[in-house]
Amino acid sequence: MREEELLINRLKAYKDSRIYPFHMPGHKRLQLGGIKGETARSGMDFPNPFFVDITEVEGFDNLHHAQGILKQSMEWAARVYGADRTWYLINGSTCGILASVCGCTRPGGHILMSRNCHKAAYHAAYINHLRTSYVYPQDLPGLGIQGGILPEDVEKALEEHRDIQAVFIVSPTYDGVVSDVSKIADIVHRKGIPLIVDEAHGAHFRFGKWFPDSALDMGADAVIQSVHKTLPSLTQTALLHIKGNYVNSRNIERYLSIFQSSSPSYVFMASIENSIFVMDRMQRERDSVQMKEYEAHLMDLRRRLASMKNLRLVDRDIVGMGGVWDLDVSKIVVSTRGTALSGADLSSILREKYHLEMEMCGADYVTAITTVFDSPEGLQRLGDSLEEIDADITGMPGSREDGPAVYGMRAQARCSLREAMDSPCRPVRLKESEGQISAEFVYLYPPGIPILAPGENIARNILDVIEEYIKKGLPIQGPEDESLETLRVLSGERPIC
Repeated sequence: MREEELLINRLKAYKDSRIYPFHMPGHKRLQLGGIKGETARSGMDFPNPFFVDITEVEGFDNLHHAQGILKQSMEWAARVYGADRTWYLINGSTCGILASVCGCTRPGGHILMSRNCHKAAYHAAYINHLRTSYVYPQDLPGLGIQGGILPEDVEKALEEHRDIQAVFIVSPTYDGVVSDVSKIADIVHRKGIPLIVDEAHGAHFRFGKWFPDSALDMGADAVIQSVHKTLPSLTQTALLHIKGNYVNSRNIERYLSIFQSSSPSYVFMASIENSIFVMDRMQRERDSVQMKEYEAHLMDLRRRLASMKNLRLVDRDIVGMGGVWDLDVSKIVVSTRGTALSGADLSSILREKYHLEMEMCGADYVTAITTVFDSPEGLQRLGDSLEEIDADITGMPGSREDGPAVYGMRAQARCSLREAMDSPCRPVRLKESEGQISAEFVYLYPPGIPILAPGENIARNILDVIEEYIKKGLPIQGPEDESLETLRVLSGERPIC
């Protein structure tokens, strides 16, 4: 390999480019603005990681048997977030999801999951041999994004399946949609079982009155948060909180010792702690310049984008519709429905013409992640660019069809995840797979939510969506065949479960 081909040199070149990141991690590479003066010096003066990269030496505790500085640090983080107990996760939210699901269910048991869960939740069900039942997010007409989970759908599922041992939902979604976690928690607790919430995109909720309430404050029992998504922390860092009496902390801790590295990075743990410290101090300071500036510039951006004529900002007018209890306004979600542009088209224009990198694009929308570490100039650039694109697409021929959001489509499970993933399978041409049982996941990444999961029937409407996404060049992953020409399906007949 030549020196110029090294990953580190590609990263250096990207750092020096004009591309502005409206994607995770939440620190936004810091040099872009958003921190000034004393906060920059004392709060985010993070050293060269090579200088502080150590192992479990005397005086620095052990994450898997914390009794000293790490124990004190995690207890402090629990107080900041209002949890009974908090663990630092250096294998990302994925290990927190795996540990929570396995720690709250028995092997071979039954879990109720929202169908828009991250693939890690499905992997947890596979690992623990769980049967899965699903509740589906509502559709938000005209936007192409998913809504929230209805409490009555959770209640109905729990009445139909009385052996369910835990409930797992996502709130907020990738696009900032918050479900009525409080009411869902009440329903779940009446059954005497725990509610696990993937709040990966809500680690910042605790630090601003204009953010939604955290699931932890709304009655959830186990809450997983990716601090690297919206806080100034390094990629791969997360938190797992528990609260109340429905979760066995010893079970959770046992599984964390399985799913977390036995050589946890002290750089990562320091990054987690420091990001919480910085955000907590900003939130406590009466005159936090950073937080006030961010709020003012963000709200100004949203007011500008709400006036677009062709593109549509997903705004607070959706609250109360489609299971939406609240909306995280720090996510800038722009729908292309009703225009000739797809989400991928808009994302490409923003990248290639305006040098703005979005977090993700769906078939009909793009999502930009903003944080307190975005610069006023960056937010201004995003507003200017979207307004210019909105004006330019006036009168464009063609219009996107107004279909349902993909994760609201009902897929029929014909066998369990475990059976589908472990049974003999064979590749078939994707175009000829209708009616077969999938042995693989098919998902867009990001966000990593399965369009099709192992054990599910490959229905015509789902196949149409997959083929449409491939045609549009969206980032389809999951199948072993990376060309996406074939899909692995079960070799023999399997009963409908």
